[in-house]
Amino acid sequence: MEYIDYYKVLGLTKNASEKDIKKAYRSLARKYHPDVNPGNADSEKKFKEINEANEVLSDPEKRKKYDKYGKDWKHADQFEKAGYSGGSSAGQRQQRSAWADASEGEDFSDFFSSMFGGGGGFNRRSSGRASFKGQDFNAELTLTLRQAAETHKQTLTVNGKKIRITIPAGISEGQTIKISGQGGPGIQGGPDGDLYITFRIEPDPIFERRGDDLFTKAKVDLYTLILGGELSANTLQNSVKIAVKPGSKPGGKIRLKNKGFPKYKNPHSHGDLYITLDVDMPTNLSEKEKALFSELKNLRK
Repeated sequence: MEYIDYYKVLGLTKNASEKDIKKAYRSLARKYHPDVNPGNADSEKKFKEINEANEVLSDPEKRKKYDKYGKDWKHADQFEKAGYSGGSSAGQRQQRSAWADASEGEDFSDFFSSMFGGGGGFNRRSSGRASFKGQDFNAELTLTLRQAAETHKQTLTVNGKKIRITIPAGISEGQTIKISGQGGPGIQGGPDGDLYITFRIEPDPIFERRGDDLFTKAKVDLYTLILGGELSANTLQNSVKIAVKPGSKPGGKIRLKNKGFPKYKNPHSHGDLYITLDVDMPTNLSEKEKALFSELKNLRK
């Protein structure tokens, strides 16, 4: 897998402070965000690299491993356990020195392959060479709100490989699912890594989602608010007729049970739908209408 210099991605050096990292990330994320650059594949790729770099460098423990092991930082614990356990023999000191040199820029996978895989090899259990799990991959997938509300299949291309996945109804913004064995190839016969997919849900022009509940607005005229009546409102599935009680207030809410968002992996159970009454005030009143409103005003006194 190609080595990505996370410091270079954020325009920083290795001695950057946490404040520097946060500031650089926020600035670049705003610049390359997909909403600012719609349809720009280069910006989308850059945005993903910026998020990946920030995820690692903003975490002190991950950053420490990355500084030492480069792109293979996720295997740090395995490498340390396989190579040395903290002893002080000359061989272990020499090995630690070699690891440190490799982390300055050499492809770490090639380094371990040559160190453990050739010649006499490294015999971890007196039966063969050391093996490690492959690199885990991270990807993002953007869905519309209506796509997230239905169980459906999608085909992704990750590192040139097509992967068909089933997305359960009720997936949430920022939720991550794991696809086992779809990451990088194992090292020295180890298991393949995993693929982690983080979901992004696009804002919907009609509905706002809060957990499993949905919120929307419906236009209602002044006369229906006062006298009561019926109006049409949208749900995720269709349009429904709902009753408006006489004397309803502008901005009041009507709750439709079980008409909200499907619960995750339980598509037959839904949250609720809340409809806010958005009054449509009459305009361009005729003289007769104005007179009637004046009469009504006097009656209310």
